[in-house]
Amino acid sequence: MSDLDIGVYVPQIGFTYAEMLHRATRCEALGIGSLWLYDHLYGPGAPDYPSLEAWTLATALLARTERLRVGHMVLCNQFRHPALLAKMATTLDHISAGRFQFGIGSGSIEDEHRRAGLEWGTFAERSERLAETLEIVTQAFEAGRIDLQGRHFRVSDMPITPSPTGGTRPPIVVGGVGEKYTLPLVARYADVWNVPTYALGELRHKADVLRAMCADLGRDPDTIVMSVEAVMALAPDDASLPEVRRVAEKRFGGPGFGLHDGGLIGTAPAIVDRLHELADIGFRQVVLFTHDRASDRTLDLLAEQVIARL
Repeated sequence: MSDLDIGVYVPQIGFTYAEMLHRATRCEALGIGSLWLYDHLYGPGAPDYPSLEAWTLATALLARTERLRVGHMVLCNQFRHPALLAKMATTLDHISAGRFQFGIGSGSIEDEHRRAGLEWGTFAERSERLAETLEIVTQAFEAGRIDLQGRHFRVSDMPITPSPTGGTRPPIVVGGVGEKYTLPLVARYADVWNVPTYALGELRHKADVLRAMCADLGRDPDTIVMSVEAVMALAPDDASLPEVRRVAEKRFGGPGFGLHDGGLIGTAPAIVDRLHELADIGFRQVVLFTHDRASDRTLDLLAEQVIARL
């Protein structure tokens, strides 16, 4: 359990840059391993709320920290051409001295695509585009050159230099659990597989499916870090638990957040026990929403009462 990686997911809607920087530096000071952002043109369902752009924010946070890993849960493949994205990723890898985490998905919000005039398409089409992007980015990271004539993207003998730092590429994180389109891409390309909150009730089944797909490809499933995204409602003591639970229910009670399926509601001993259970299934990374959006008090509790016990 000592190698269980704990990260914090802080969607940046409604936060100023100073507030996001404070959370990043606080995570770093406390020894929390990673901070994760969302990638949307505006807050889903809340277009009039302020929301900082994902890549620019990640770059700024990585430039102002020294040990913290920063990534996106996950980048929208529809927003950036994959050849440019590969160049951006290798550049940020150098800026951050290897701390950038490359999370990517097929896109999830049709409305922002419509408003911005971006192509949407069916899930199958978006998955095809994601597959081509993953091939392009993998070539860039591993060979420093891209050559792909795909259905959606055509890149001819394009160099990507400098290569990633230290001879290792940024970890490719793919989120999702779809057995027809997404998990085959995880099995083929991902270094990290992240299970979103909406699938927390299916962890064992989806893990078994992924392992079977890896076996079909001849890939060792242990070369993929299994990661899970979940809401944590961490109370400092039993007396505080009802109020913490109330806030969590208000903010994350919708079915897509999997608040109860995640099982991370309680005081520190209960949270530690649940993390042991997730590790026993095979998950080596947990990325946490917190019920209060990463307040100082909760980050302190997470570091001192949960991570310290692992």
